Parts: sequence; structure tokens; C-alpha cells
Amino acid sequence: MQLIIGGMGFIGLHTARALLDMGETCVLTRYHVSRVPGFIQAEIGTRLFVEPLDVTDRSALLEIGARHPITGIIHLADPGPWRNDPLEYFRQSTNALSNVLEAAQAWKARRVAIASTIGIYGGVDSGGAPLREDLPLPMFAPHPISTFKKVAELIARGLGRKANFINITFTSIDQSIERGDADIGLSGIEDTPARRATMALTVPYYQFSEVLSVRDADAARFRTLADLRGRRVGTLGGTIAYEILLRAEREFGLQAVSYDDDVHPYSDLVMGRLDAVLLDNVLAERRHRAIPGFTIQPQNVAVSHYVGVMAPTNAPLRDAVNEILRRAMRDGSLEAIFRKWHVWNDDQRVLYARVLAGEPVPAVIGLETSNAAAMLSSWEAIRRYLPSLVSASVITIVLSCLSMALAVALGVSIASGRVYGSRVTRAFLSGYVELMRGTPILLQLFVLYYGIAAAIRLPAFAAALLGLALNYAAYESEIYRSALEAVPVGQLEAARILGLSERKVLTLVRGPQAFRLALAPMTNDFVALLKDSSLVSVLTVLELTKQTQIFATNIGSWVVPGLLCAALYLAMSLPLAALARRLERQWKKPTA
Repeated sequence: MQLIIGGMGFIGLHTARALLDMGETCVLTRYHVSRVPGFIQAEIGTRLFVEPLDVTDRSALLEIGARHPITGIIHLADPGPWRNDPLEYFRQSTNALSNVLEAAQAWKARRVAIASTIGIYGGVDSGGAPLREDLPLPMFAPHPISTFKKVAELIARGLGRKANFINITFTSIDQSIERGDADIGLSGIEDTPARRATMALTVPYYQFSEVLSVRDADAARFRTLADLRGRRVGTLGGTIAYEILLRAEREFGLQAVSYDDDVHPYSDLVMGRLDAVLLDNVLAERRHRAIPGFTIQPQNVAVSHYVGVMAPTNAPLRDAVNEILRRAMRDGSLEAIFRKWHVWNDDQRVLYARVLAGEPVPAVIGLETSNAAAMLSSWEAIRRYLPSLVSASVITIVLSCLSMALAVALGVSIASGRVYGSRVTRAFLSGYVELMRGTPILLQLFVLYYGIAAAIRLPAFAAALLGLALNYAAYESEIYRSALEAVPVGQLEAARILGLSERKVLTLVRGPQAFRLALAPMTNDFVALLKDSSLVSVLTVLELTKQTQIFATNIGSWVVPGLLCAALYLAMSLPLAALARRLERQWKKPTA
């Protein structure tokens, strides 16, 4: 008889099923979960027994051996409620393992197997990226196991394949699936009219609700979106929640703020940068366990479902996956997965009944979708989104101009300090230049906006402006330094012989010539900064590229949004290049 400690989880239940199929009898231990899924229920009391157990309780474990003839042990249990205290977690884990080994010795068990599903799959919070068994094992791995990863493995097993996980940016999953990077997209893919119109979707396998989260102190006054007039509300870009917020902007006068991940909206909410967050209940409850200080309002704003997404030409695969999902709904496999990570609720039982009965399930409940972007023609979509793209272009050009102006001012100061400064000054400025050029600009933006937020809470636009300026100042300083040093030494000596001070030599002789030499690379840097401004979307600044990405996600195609985005960037950069060429021609003319 095999004892499976922690056997009521997904791995334990399917291990028990496999052992039963091989003719073994099993004892499963339970700590929280008491309901046994249907695919194994019939074996209870005959070849399968369930015992309550806290694995850290040595005497309770040994008592199981007195009631059952245990010959082998499979230890899967997580010792549980000490996850926020790594030291205590380690102590309890070691105690549990010691109890298991002592029981094995007392029962003369022939085999002991130990597996850490928590350590292998839990990993470090990856912001939604797929978790892989080959990732380095951290010293403290938080629960839960990635739900969508297990759903994908269930589907792969049903298809007779091995699941191979590919890390794709969430907002690009549809396009990557369509071009063939992967066969099926999972991980919180929402059922939307755009996807139904452009992709092959599976049947819904999980129902979620869009819920509003507010700071604990504001829970009584911010209950609905209508209460948030003039307030900042964050969410993930390109989601149903973002579409709801865009409509709420027009109806209630709130400000929608788009994020690229589901972690920073809640941390910014608690910090005071946002007044509310609208996201699905799964993400909200997950973050609520890790980030204290906010309340999830009980009213649902809208209801939708998670689905798998496949290329529109891959209907046979979709039909096969649908059959696997329906079978998993019938035999309790999906329920076991969702119960394992505490996301199962009665809504899923109702959804499964409708799916298995063949009833139609609307994409979204609580949001009018008849005029969704995916239902529009190309010209109608352009008319709807072009004002937003133009507005985002204004933000892009203003941010770029201000950042470049500050970068030029700082670059001139740094270059002057490196040419004329003391040894200490030159060493300090050289270190700054190497630091800014040697580290990614994205890292610098994150440090400015999130890293120093505890000490200095910069607004998103200010952090973006400062980040771009500080980075480009390093590059500009090198241009100006080389331009200053390119002015012939003879001219400088002649100016000094004529009695000019070093300041006048710089402003009247060296500076003007250096500026003419630096103009072309300066223009090139400005065009590069214009394009690099797209990176500030990670700080919730809604510039042109981010708005284009949202446009493309909503209509399910990058063709029209990409062409419009390229045209707007050209409209901003080509006049600048023409002006620079004109200035160069004028300054090359001979003077009298």
C-alpha cells in the first residue's frame, strides 16, 4: 500500500490514479481539501483511503501506519502556513521531512519518493511568464503553482504531446499564435469579440469577474466606477478591463492608466499613484495575498471567461482541445487544478454545465460589445482610433523635445567638465557617462519610477522625461567632448595670444565650431530618442507605440495600426531631419 502525503493536490491525485491503474492500493492524506474529484471517487473505501494529516505532527503520521500496511511513501506535502516567514518555513519543511523518514524506517517501507511541486513550479513571481522546470530553484519558492501551466499540460497529455512552453509578451500572444510561433495560447487569455472574430478559440474553461480594488481607507466612498470622477484608475492594457475604463472615461470622467503587468497597478494603488484598479478577480485576489492595504469591492463590473487561442486556420486542433476540456470538466480534472490554487468557485460549475449542454456562452456580460473595434471596418476603426493616436503622438513629441533639451544642457555641462574640470571632476563625470551608457535604459526608468519611490515619488511623465534626459545626456556629452577636442589647437592658442579669457575662447571660438561639428550626430540622437520614447510606456505614459499596441489588440491585427504608427513617426522625424540638413548647408557657406 502506497502512502501519498499531500495527495489531494493535482500531482497527488493523478499519481494515485496511475498507481490504482497499476493495481496498487493507496492512502491519500489531506490538510485543507476534503472533496475528492469524480475521476477517483469510485475507489474510495475499497482501494483508496483518505486520512487527515498535518505532516509536521509526528504522532499523527505514525498512527496512519498503525491503521494501514504502508510499504511505500510519496511525499508531496507543503507544510503550509509559514510561507511569509522563510526561516520558519525551512524549519517546518525540515521537520516534516524528518517525520516522513522516521515513519518510513518504523514501517520498513521499501521505497520513499520526495517531490517538491512547490519549489519546482512555484518559482519566483514572473509577472505572468510561463514557469519552467529548468529554472534555478530559489531558496524560498512561493505557492501557487502556475494554474495555466497545468491546464496546458492537461491539454498536451490529451493530445498525446509534450507541452513546450514559449515566453511571449502577453499583448502579442494572438499575433504570435497566428504566425505559428506556438500552437495554442493560454495564460489568462480573455474571451472577447475581437478574438472570436479573428482567431480560433476553445470553449470557455474558467469564468472570471472584473472587480474594482481601492485603498482600504477609500473602500466606503469608491464603490463603483461612477464614484471615481477625476480619479486615476489602472489596469492592464489591451484587456476587457481597459475597454471598460475607456468607456468610463467618457461617461464618468475618470482617467484610465494602462500597465504592462498585473503587479505594479496594485503597488501603485497602495502607494497613492492610483485611486483604483480594475482587473479580474483572479489577479486581484492573487495580489491581495501579497500586497496588503487595498480592498476588493464585492460588486462585479463585468463577467467574461478564459479561453485558449489558436490560429484561425487551426480549427481541427481547436476541436480536439475542446473535447479534452469537456472531458476534464466531466471527470473533475479542471476542478482539481483550480481547487489546488484556491480559484475554484460555484461560477465554474454553472459555466461547465452550460458548456457541456452546448449552450451559447456570451463573450462578455455587463459590457456592450456590439460596437467593439473588432466589429468595425478598417476605415471605421481608423476614424475611432486616429484621434487617440494623434493625441499619443503629441505626448511623444513633447516628451522627446523636453527630454532632448534637458539632455543637451546636461551633455554640454558634462562635456565642459570633462574637458576643463579637475582630475576628480573628470573622473566623476566619466563614471557617470559609463554608468548610463553601460546599463539598459529600461532599468534606469524602472529605478527612477519604482526603485526610489519610497524616498521620491515622481509622476510618470516626470520620471520618463528625467530618465530619457539622463540617459541621452551621457551620449550627448561624448559628442560635444569630441567636437570640442576636434577644434584645431592653433586656433585656441591664437585666441589666447589675443588676450581672450578661457571663457571667451570657449564661447566665441571653440563652442561655435564644436556646435557645427556636433549638429549632425545631435540630430541623429534626437530621432533615436523620439523612437526610444516608446520605452516609457512601462511607466504608464500612454505614448504613440503603446496606443498603437492597444489599437492592434482591440481589432486583432497589426497591419492598419502599424502603418498609421509608422506614418506618424515619419511625420515627426522627417521635418526635423530636413531642418538639420538646412542648417548644415547654411553653416557650410563661406563667410565674408
